[in-house]
Amino acid sequence: MRLSAYFQGFGRQIRERRNDLLDLFYPRFCIGCGATLIRDESDLCLSCLVGLPMITESYRPENFIETRFYGRAKIESAASFLYYEKETMSQKILHEIKYHGNKELGRRLGRMFGSRLKGVMFKDVDALIPVPLHANKLMMRGYNQSEWIAKGLAESLERPVWTDVIERVVENSTQTKKNAYERWENVKGIFQLTHQREVEGTHLLIVDDVLTTGSTLEACVLPFKELENIRISVATLAAVN
Repeated sequence: MRLSAYFQGFGRQIRERRNDLLDLFYPRFCIGCGATLIRDESDLCLSCLVGLPMITESYRPENFIETRFYGRAKIESAASFLYYEKETMSQKILHEIKYHGNKELGRRLGRMFGSRLKGVMFKDVDALIPVPLHANKLMMRGYNQSEWIAKGLAESLERPVWTDVIERVVENSTQTKKNAYERWENVKGIFQLTHQREVEGTHLLIVDDVLTTGSTLEACVLPFKELENIRISVATLAAVN
């Protein structure tokens, strides 16, 4: 037993020395501030992690995330982790996850988000459903950023992720630079259910990367409307205030 512990400790030291050497010749930089990352820091330095623009009021009933869906879609509850603003750390983080292939960062932040939610919200959720990408976009990007955020959330909430319940059947244009009405017109009818009977009687948590007007999430919720005894909640990694 002691010999095993010795070799484990020795292997850990070797890995640490190797990583220190790699950092010396190939330094890693913080996504948020650009500072050089040190040992045990990944993607974000400790200072940026502490300074994440968290939405503390998101965990209260009738928060501004929930009220955004009033009169539009029936939502049990909703929460977001970070405030999203252009040209800030939150935008850098979202772009890193969505466009620069850093899906593990999405998973890590999803796990952090879930640790704040656990025992506070979504206690009776049965499964998490990431907002799907169209097959063409998924093939081009190689992964769905919302799915990786959902994976992290699911690890903390100890719930499964279901990726085969709903699909995006229309490849709509980007929502960027569209106003609220144009965003809704752009997403109408783009989702459809693939497994109706399996989700009846469940409480589902739909997960997306960022909430702006809520039009994409609203369109994602609508196909569930005709099912019996189903409840829908919403969680996003970030939200525009």
